[in-house]
Amino acid sequence: MSDHQDTFHTTDLTGGTAPLGVIADDFTGATDVAVALRRAGLETLLFFGVPDGRGAGARTPPGQLPEHDALVVALKSRMVPAADAVESSMAALAWLRQQGAGQLYFKFCSTFDSTPRGNIGPVLDALADATGAKYVALTPSSPEHRRSQYQGRLFVEDVLLGESHMRDHPVTPMTDSYLPRLLSAQTRERVALIGLGTVRQGPAAVRAALRDAAAGGARYVLVDGIEESDLRVLGRAVADAPLVAGAAGLAAGLAHARATGAKKARAGDTGDTGDTGDAPHGPAAVLSGSCSRRTLEQIAALADAGRPMYYLDAVAVPDPVALADAALAWYDALPAGGGAPVLYSSVNPERLREVQRALGTERSAAVLEKATGLIASGLAGRGVHRLIAAGGETSGAVVNALGVTGARVGAEAARGVPWIHPLGGRPLALLLKSGNFGGPDLLTDVSAAPGQPGGTT
Repeated sequence: MSDHQDTFHTTDLTGGTAPLGVIADDFTGATDVAVALRRAGLETLLFFGVPDGRGAGARTPPGQLPEHDALVVALKSRMVPAADAVESSMAALAWLRQQGAGQLYFKFCSTFDSTPRGNIGPVLDALADATGAKYVALTPSSPEHRRSQYQGRLFVEDVLLGESHMRDHPVTPMTDSYLPRLLSAQTRERVALIGLGTVRQGPAAVRAALRDAAAGGARYVLVDGIEESDLRVLGRAVADAPLVAGAAGLAAGLAHARATGAKKARAGDTGDTGDTGDAPHGPAAVLSGSCSRRTLEQIAALADAGRPMYYLDAVAVPDPVALADAALAWYDALPAGGGAPVLYSSVNPERLREVQRALGTERSAAVLEKATGLIASGLAGRGVHRLIAAGGETSGAVVNALGVTGARVGAEAARGVPWIHPLGGRPLALLLKSGNFGGPDLLTDVSAAPGQPGGTT
């Protein structure tokens, strides 16, 4: 095998003639990877769902899109049946190719959220076949989010994945930390591992190890990475690969390999968190469905700040329309000056299990997702200009209900958590927060009135 995979050509990586195409398996992950690309110097456009010809902006022919170096398509494919995840991912690939994208990046969660059935493996299998990739380098390592891979094991902060809070995830409990074993259970292909020692030898050593792994019959190669410099090495090693996969950390490393000096200059290449003057204004509200430990801390901080709180009780009101109507009636009755309201279904694991036992896992999720979308639409119609959504499914419900198809990535409220400004000039800004992202006071701070502290506004 040659030093480069002969099924793919970018024409000129540094010139950016073939844009990078990204498929993300949930909406908050898409914003995370989009802002990582933007920060590295790539002009990035973000679309929610596969554009299908029913709107403007995202629906325009290839030559009429705004100037860009990368296109990110956000899917809701992480928790759906594997066949559905594959179908939507292939549709995204087809659209990205229509837009002229060359290299493809499959973005999954930095905690490798999945089950023995998928969906990481099945989607990888389909994309690898479609792109003709002989090998695919991947890693969930994302140092800025304190995720690292070492000796094939994934660490969340300083704890092995299987010993972290992810072992209690209500849908995809992660009780094993060894990534080759996790991925092998999801795919028909062989999985290999490249250790940190090889990465520290530089891009040429990584490329040689990838070729050796492929020669030995492996198609997927998990690569260790602890620091951002490790991921930049890997990014250079796979800069001309047809398909790369991982979390936002490797996407940033790849973006640095693709970016020209001029593009880096646009971003400053200093690790800043965006345009400070780009922060949105106007009335705000928080919608939270994530049950992650960090989101629960953020909800508690909002309560401590005295914010109006409304619990979306799907057990008491299992009809999503009635649940949304009650929540919006509560909002309409709020007195002025109480601060941005919080409407949430986030609960601890014990309470979540009670809800799921009462309604069933799928029904409880469907009720809350539908209700959240109706609430988001109702709040926007009532003049709320800043909607903060916590959790991937919650974010997807909000975006779909509001009919947002494409957006400009704005300033970051926290690393990997940017404000999203829908195309078309609507007076609306969205903050789509992955459950585990941000400090304890993030939701309090971003929902405060501009110029006021993070307590009540």
